[in-house]
Amino acid sequence: MHYANPNLCALGSPWRHRPMHRRWLEDQAGSLFDFFQFRSINPAGGFFDLDRAGRALSPDNPVRQIHSTTRMVHCFAIGILLGRPGGDVMVDHGMEYLWNHHRDAKHGGYVWSLDNDGPRDDTKQAYGHAFVLLAASSAKIVGHPLADRLLEDVSDILERRFWEDGPGAVTEEFAQDWSPISQYRGQNSNMHLTEALMAAFEATGDKAYLDKAERIAALIIGRHAAGLDYRVAEHFHADWSLDKDYRGHDMFRPYGTTPGHWLEWARLLLQLWSLGGMTHGWMPEAAQSLFAQSVALGWDADKGGFFYTLDWDNRPVQRHKLWWPCAEAIGAASFLCKHSPSDFHEAWYRHLWGFAAHRLIDHDNGGWHAELSDDLRPAEALFQGKPDIYHALQACLIPLFPATASLTRVISESPFSAQAQSQHRAEKDRYFRRSC
Repeated sequence: MHYANPNLCALGSPWRHRPMHRRWLEDQAGSLFDFFQFRSINPAGGFFDLDRAGRALSPDNPVRQIHSTTRMVHCFAIGILLGRPGGDVMVDHGMEYLWNHHRDAKHGGYVWSLDNDGPRDDTKQAYGHAFVLLAASSAKIVGHPLADRLLEDVSDILERRFWEDGPGAVTEEFAQDWSPISQYRGQNSNMHLTEALMAAFEATGDKAYLDKAERIAALIIGRHAAGLDYRVAEHFHADWSLDKDYRGHDMFRPYGTTPGHWLEWARLLLQLWSLGGMTHGWMPEAAQSLFAQSVALGWDADKGGFFYTLDWDNRPVQRHKLWWPCAEAIGAASFLCKHSPSDFHEAWYRHLWGFAAHRLIDHDNGGWHAELSDDLRPAEALFQGKPDIYHALQACLIPLFPATASLTRVISESPFSAQAQSQHRAEKDRYFRRSC
């Protein structure tokens, strides 16, 4: 099947407005909830990672990484807002594990991963703390009793340990006792912190969170990406000068550039612009440029899918086609169709869903294939199994709601959810008090 030319499709009214497409998106979101909700809970605490068929990976002593725990909390908080039965159980299970296990009661902060015997990787990562902030913010929206404590704690840690006010961004990593590990600075942790800071602002109304998000965006995109023709640099020295030669972990810190992050930033910039009162005029233009560059340079015009990484001459380095860049592209295209409507963005929105439907959605087992080989066959070179629900779920839900804020905010403010939330609040409070 050929995926190279999205502009050939006949355009009419936006797909996002068509009842059948909206029902299809709802069905896909429901399928993802089904796949993860009823297989992931580990009775010993935290969540299992799942294989392709939805079975627990290493069920006897699984590793629980902090980004997996926090993303489950975030996604099932969304499920609660949507009226998903059992979402309360998932949020409560994840919040308990974050507070009582990932949190380092002795040194402060949150360790990266644990197994049944305790910390497996006890480092303190900015990336992980960003997702703790996101989980706490989402849990606060649905009224979890641990949310305020978690939000206050992780906000304090981010401010005291990670935030560097000079550049307006966070440093990357520490040992368990907060001794420095390296001078590395990375955009990925700062990008996800931008997402989390916006969610914290929405949950609390505290503009200090939004101010930090705007400073990070100005550094990573307004300064660095703009100077690189809207390619997002990943790796930096301690003074935030670009490190083009950096080679790290192929999954989290790969060499070169990662087009999926250009797409993620395109959506986050439009969200930040909207939350900030549409005062930063450079953000919508930057979002358009990031999206255009990602599909021009990162999309495989012969076979379809986004290459995972490119070198500095825009040649593919890692040719795997991962699920999350396509999911982020869908979210970005949806936001752009709202804020910068054009046939180009609408055509790509449809095109991306066509690729996902034929190649990424696992119609036999549920969930999405996490990784495809260069020839679009399911593979496991970088990821084993189906890592999490986060990217795919948001791709399904973002087009259904206003492109103005985080999903937790726009769903909680939607007309259908207001009455349901009011009716559910007393029952939810009784459940959470009983289970904590």
